[in-house]
Amino acid sequence: MPARKELPSTVQRSPKKAQNTWIRAHDSAVETYGEGERAHRTAFAALKHSFEKVGDHWEPKSGGKKGPSDTKAAGGRGSPGKTAGGVDTNASKQHLTDVAKRLDIRGRSRMTKAELVDAIQKANNSSTRKARGK
Repeated sequence: MPARKELPSTVQRSPKKAQNTWIRAHDSAVETYGEGERAHRTAFAALKHSFEKVGDHWEPKSGGKKGPSDTKAAGGRGSPGKTAGGVDTNASKQHLTDVAKRLDIRGRSRMTKAELVDAIQKANNSSTRKARGK
């Protein structure tokens, strides 16, 4: 598969099902749009329907709930809204608090849902940088 050599490091550290989801979506997007950033964005949008980013890897969404994880993944190209970098903004506050606990985010019990999303996204980015050695 052509996409296997382009597999992002966060997806490489994820379950095989996440890897296969990204690869299939990427290969299909390459056939449609050609190689490049758009194919990668499309693959990540597909991944966000079944997986959420936790730390430096992707995990299946809790409770088997599928669907876009943020407004950008839901809307497609050119849609307003921003990405949450793989954080499932549609998850319950309790789920986000549990993820924040796993990531050892301080002050999580006093955070709003939006603050939890932002804190998790920052923690995920930090974990990814560490895993990449940057």
